[in-house]
Amino acid sequence: MELVALLSTGKGTWGQISGLMQKGEWEKIILVGPTFAKEFQVHGVPFDFIEFDSNKGLIQLKKEFSKKLEGKFDGLEVALSIASGNGKEHMALQSALLSLPVGIRFTALTKDGVIFL
Repeated sequence: MELVALLSTGKGTWGQISGLMQKGEWEKIILVGPTFAKEFQVHGVPFDFIEFDSNKGLIQLKKEFSKKLEGKFDGLEVALSIASGNGKEHMALQSALLSLPVGIRFTALTKDGVIFL
């Protein structure tokens, strides 16, 4: 399964994303984040980074996500982490993925490992 993770604001959320990337078995990892998130690295874990403009409104942000994510997925379903970011970013990303269309399985890293919600 492919992992899509929002990499934005929120204390400790980058650690959650890093753990998901390392502990999960992913066919592909796509991180979506604003300019400041480009510095994020996880040693030895390859990923694609898609930059977005966090100053855009909800509708414009959804359109930006849709355009940049189109054609990126091989499967019909992706694992999605929205542990990082804010409500506007969460809604825009979920809406864009569903519009592609691709199904979403929310995922998180817990003390028991990677889980799907």
